[in-house]
Amino acid sequence: MKKLQIVFLFFLFGHVADSYAAKADTLQIPSMAMNKTYKAAVVLPSSYAKSKANYPVLYLLHGAYGHFNDWLYKTPDKNLLHNLADQYNIIIVMPEGETFSFYLDSPVNKGSQFETYITKEVIEKVDNTYRTINDRKGRVITGLSMGGHGALYLSTKHPELFCAAGSMSGAVDMGSMINPESKERVTKLMEPVFGIEGAPQEVYASNAVLNMVDKIKSNKLELIIDCGVDDFLIESNRELHRRLVYNKVAHDYTERPGAHTWEYWENALPSHILFFSKILKNNTLLVK
Repeated sequence: MKKLQIVFLFFLFGHVADSYAAKADTLQIPSMAMNKTYKAAVVLPSSYAKSKANYPVLYLLHGAYGHFNDWLYKTPDKNLLHNLADQYNIIIVMPEGETFSFYLDSPVNKGSQFETYITKEVIEKVDNTYRTINDRKGRVITGLSMGGHGALYLSTKHPELFCAAGSMSGAVDMGSMINPESKERVTKLMEPVFGIEGAPQEVYASNAVLNMVDKIKSNKLELIIDCGVDDFLIESNRELHRRLVYNKVAHDYTERPGAHTWEYWENALPSHILFFSKILKNNTLLVK
C-alpha cells in the first residue's frame, strides 16, 4: 500500500511539474514565396499559459545539414530550450532553413527563398499565432554555423525587424569555402541556392557576412559573436571580429574551448540569451 502511495505521488507531482513546464509546439508555416509549407518548433515559457502579456521572441536558426527541430533533439541537455524559455520568459522559434540554404533568396531557384520566408512569412505567422511583441524592440535572432551566418545576414539586411543578433560558429565567409580542394563538393551542396554550375566567386563573396561590415556599422544593431578555438571556422570569425574592431563597430566577441559540436553550442546559447535579455530589459520588454 505504501509503495502504491509513493507511485501515485510520483505521478501526481510529475504531472503537476509538466503542467508548469515550458511547452514546445510545432507550427505549420505556409510559404507563398516557395509554394510549400514548412514546420517550425516553438517553445513557450510556462508563464505564457497563465499570463495575458505579450512576449519577446528569439529566432534560433539551425545549421547546414539540419532542420527546424535540431535545437530540441541534438543538444546533450534535451531541456535546454525549455529551461531558457522559462528563465528569461521568452518565446523561442526555430524555423526551417533546409539543409544548405544559407537563409538567402536564391537567384536561380524559386524553391529556395529563405530570406523572404523568414523575414516576411515566418515572423508574420508567429506574430499572428502567439502573443508576441510585434516590434523590432522585442525581436532577436541567433543561430549556429549556417544559422549564424543567417542570423547576421538577415538582421543586417532587415534591421527594421530585430534589435539584436548573434552568431555561434558562424559560416560568415562563403567565399572562402570555394577553393580548389572543396569547390566540387561545396558547389554541389549549394546547388539549391546557386544552381548546378555554382556562382562566380564575387557572388559568394557579396553574400558573405564578412563583407557586409559597412552595412552592419550603419545599422548599429547589438551583436554577439562567438566561436570555438578548435572550430574549422575560427579564422573567418576572427577576421570578422578584426574588421568590426577596425570599423569601430561595437560587438561582444568570445572565443571558447571547443569545436563545431553540439556540446559547444549548448554552452554558448545561454550566453547569447543573457546578452539579449539585457537589451530587451533596456527596451522594457521583458515579461516579469
